[in-house]
Amino acid sequence: MNRSAEIHEVLQGAFDAEYLEVIDESEAHRGHAGYPEGGQSHFRVRLRTPELRGKSRIAQHRAVHTAIGPALMGQIHALALEVSG
Repeated sequence: MNRSAEIHEVLQGAFDAEYLEVIDESEAHRGHAGYPEGGQSHFRVRLRTPELRGKSRIAQHRAVHTAIGPALMGQIHALALEVSG
């Protein structure tokens, strides 16, 4: 399973998502620091879920990072989050 699918699966299990999209943006970063050959290093997550409603942006981001977990987060160089409740 590739990292995009892993991230999607983990977040889908952690949240009652109204909308969830995981985009691998790694290819756009080819040649930049943190780009490993083969990509799967730079991601954008778009998530809308009622569990995050009313939380600060930092609390939302922490919740997403916690859901993804340290093992998978350790394999990601960059994670852009577009999160709403």
